[in-house]
Amino acid sequence: LPTMAASSPPRSSPLRKLVGYVLLGVVTAVAYWLIRERGLTLVAPDAPPGSSLFGAGAGSSHVDSLLHVLLALVVVIVVARALGMLFAVFHQPPVVGEILAGILLGPSLLGRVAPAAAAVLLPPSVAPFLGVLSEVGIILYMFLVGLELDPSLLRNRGNATAAVGLASIVTPFICGLALALYLYPIAATRDVPFIVFALFLGVSMSVTAFPVLARILTDRKMHKSRMGVIALACAAVNDVAAWCLLAFVVSVVQARAAGAVITFALTVGYVGLIAFVVRPAMVKLARLYGIRGRLTQGVMASVFVALLLSALATHAIGIHAVFGAFALGAVIPHDSGLARELTDRLEDLVVVLFLPAFFAFTGLHTQIAAVSNWSLCALIVLVASLGKFGGSLAARVHEHAERRRVAPAEPGEPCRDQRAAELSERGHQHDERAQ
Repeated sequence: LPTMAASSPPRSSPLRKLVGYVLLGVVTAVAYWLIRERGLTLVAPDAPPGSSLFGAGAGSSHVDSLLHVLLALVVVIVVARALGMLFAVFHQPPVVGEILAGILLGPSLLGRVAPAAAAVLLPPSVAPFLGVLSEVGIILYMFLVGLELDPSLLRNRGNATAAVGLASIVTPFICGLALALYLYPIAATRDVPFIVFALFLGVSMSVTAFPVLARILTDRKMHKSRMGVIALACAAVNDVAAWCLLAFVVSVVQARAAGAVITFALTVGYVGLIAFVVRPAMVKLARLYGIRGRLTQGVMASVFVALLLSALATHAIGIHAVFGAFALGAVIPHDSGLARELTDRLEDLVVVLFLPAFFAFTGLHTQIAAVSNWSLCALIVLVASLGKFGGSLAARVHEHAERRRVAPAEPGEPCRDQRAAELSERGHQHDERAQ
């Protein structure tokens, strides 16, 4: 004990500390006064022509925008979570409540009932910022969906997946073209060519809400089942083809047929790059994680760089950035420790903070008051629904017929047919001998 007391540093009294702090403040004040007196005698050159003057309030708009964005995120998250929980009580997907939250907070309700409150909570100036945040959020979310995708569940289901995906495009597309014959004299104007109107309507019928489908399957815990994986794969095939069709429509409008060909070729090249270059690299990265046993900042940086580049590539091609994120997640082994730790680290942040912003932002752009003819709206929804269900049903019937056509014979039939062939051959030989 005496040794420990001797080695401990001497303690200063509180009065000595107070005096030291006062002296430090006095020295700082004297130094500031001396520098200020010297600085007042200096003269700076005039500002360059056209530049903003000091004190003009250049930074106030940035501060106001940040304030409104943070406030808008708070309102969107609270309302979206509340409505999502309410819909979950009635066994409905929470994503429907999140989209409805955007509609209620947008011009359809809040903007009409309380425009002053809407101008404070969600002014038009925050829309670009919320749009960027929502797009980043949905990119991260689709990456997580791809991480949990089990490609082995698609084994021996490639034909069925392709059939359902393509039938879900072709049937609604034809339905949209047929519906254009009725809608063109009613909803179009003379300056819009019929072929452009019909193609656009057909493509809009063919598109699947890929992120919404993924969110519904995830909320229902179905995204890891065989049916959920097939549904996600079909939706991916469907939307990639639909975006290629949209590129074709744009090329028709702009009289540039090469646009659709370039989009299709780049899409095929991107798929090949993901399958033969990126996938082996991600497998090696997952093995590196297994060796180190933890997710280092270097490994996470590599994954995020690959994610951003993949999303950037698909966005540049014209098939939306979410497909690049989903494709990269799908080529990372889903049962690896890398996939599990990435999911653990990102899932709560993305689902709680970013996803409500995305789906609510979708609803914020919906103006129900702009619909002037609800009967036409109901007709379009009906035709689109029948086209989707009809395409899937047609693919199922075709796949069932193909299975029956190539199914093996009943037990005993192969042996019986072989025995009949042997008897026929022997009879033929006996006839030749008799001759």
